[in-house]
Amino acid sequence: MSINLKNKQDIVKQYGANEKDTGSAAVQVAMMSQKISELTEHLKNNQKDFATKRGLLMMVGKRKRLLSYLKSRNLDEYRELIKKLGIRG
Repeated sequence: MSINLKNKQDIVKQYGANEKDTGSAAVQVAMMSQKISELTEHLKNNQKDFATKRGLLMMVGKRKRLLSYLKSRNLDEYRELIKKLGIRG
């Protein structure tokens, strides 16, 4: 259910400045988006899993805060990231 090491490395290579850049906002948002999509699929089959639903909502809120931070720091990078991830309309 979680992201495996290979997927993490691919995400870091694609969205990070270098291979060890795991802490930048763009990488964190990309990893959260991957986890959010996995949890969404899980909740489609398990509607009564309220603990997972709560975790999903908290993750969506954290991703929203990170995107807001990124938007205030670098608008062009923010726009490019949401376009790559296919979120926000």
